[in-house]
Amino acid sequence: MSSLKDRLAEKIGPMRERVNLLRTVHGEKVISECTISQAIGGMRDVKCMVSDISALDPMEGIKFRGYSIPEIREKLPRIPGGKEPLPEALLWLLMTGDVPTSEETSSITAELHRRSTLPEHVKNVLDAFPLDAHPMTMFIAGITAMQTQSQFAVQYHDGMRKEEYWVPAFEDTLTILAQLPEVAARIYRRKYKNSEYIAADTSLDWAGNFAHMIGLDNPNLKMLMRLYLVIHSDHEAGNVSAHATHLVGSALSDPYLSLAAGIAGLAGPLHGLANQEVLRWITDLQAKMGVEVPTEKQLEDALWDTLKSGQVIPGFGHAVLRQTDPRYMAQREFAQRNLPEDPLFKLVSMLFEIAPRVLTEHGKTKNPWPNVDAHSGCLLVHYGMTEYDYYTVLFGVSRAIGVLSNYVWSRALGYALERPKSVTTDWLLAKAQG
Repeated sequence: MSSLKDRLAEKIGPMRERVNLLRTVHGEKVISECTISQAIGGMRDVKCMVSDISALDPMEGIKFRGYSIPEIREKLPRIPGGKEPLPEALLWLLMTGDVPTSEETSSITAELHRRSTLPEHVKNVLDAFPLDAHPMTMFIAGITAMQTQSQFAVQYHDGMRKEEYWVPAFEDTLTILAQLPEVAARIYRRKYKNSEYIAADTSLDWAGNFAHMIGLDNPNLKMLMRLYLVIHSDHEAGNVSAHATHLVGSALSDPYLSLAAGIAGLAGPLHGLANQEVLRWITDLQAKMGVEVPTEKQLEDALWDTLKSGQVIPGFGHAVLRQTDPRYMAQREFAQRNLPEDPLFKLVSMLFEIAPRVLTEHGKTKNPWPNVDAHSGCLLVHYGMTEYDYYTVLFGVSRAIGVLSNYVWSRALGYALERPKSVTTDWLLAKAQG
């Protein structure tokens, strides 16, 4: 059985040939045009990045190496008797494009456990934060503190050929992924559980051990963690966390610093922080209505009150998707199977039925359907994780799988320093009027 690194090495040569062909033979072919609205509106939908790790279809949702969320849940290996795929298996798929065997998946689990010892100075950095620090602030600092282990930084300093950049990038990636669960769990236990830390259990898989170190040992919570870490792992290369990681990495900053930049982007309320904003809004909505599970009429009136006051309904709509997010549906199916009578899930289900109709009648949204953030909070609350300021840390552990896979491939294919051209508003006006 070949290792993940061996399999990846086999894939890099042919892919380099394809990229070189595109550069040398087809490099001048135009693939996108940019409007003034796009230039001043966040470059939305401008086709100017390349990633084979995942692609987002407006109607079908995210596809990892060509596989949809339902296909991923069906095809990737699981623990014996498990119902959800293992994140380790997804890592193999994102790196190589191949669905791994159970043996190959187990080899990744073992390798991550082997690398998982967290340096003492990282623990000290996390323990130095005041308890009122936001979990994402602590998480970013923890990742940055881990950078002292970077093989990429050392080998670049000592000198290596450009074609070899991917090798230390790969090594750094596995070490980061091995240690992120303890960093994240340590933040949770310090901030919310009186610094009562829980030792790792290396008999468990990567996600199961993460849930164990957090202190939530419910078997269904472990299963939810596997699903959560898979479906949040990547969402094309242009979202803020993926793009920031890619951008900083294009300067040949090592994987640790590049990931820290991406996680800083994830901490924004318009990106990863949205999941906690949704749960806060839902609980506030319950308080205003005075009931855990309202009638349909009560909920519809409350939604109209929200919109008429100039506020949005968080968790609904997406920059690209024009259907219900398949990641939302995966979580909904999990809830229907495991917590159908949970009051918060019942309210989320009512929102799923009513909010799209209200938003459509309101007429000011291109996509009235729920996205992934509309559901994750109620699942975590059900299993005892009520500290919603922490949810984006979970998102960050997951997102590292995708953005670091992209980092490795960017170094393998020699992608250039990212440096778009900016223009002035006077230039735009002249262009528009000329």
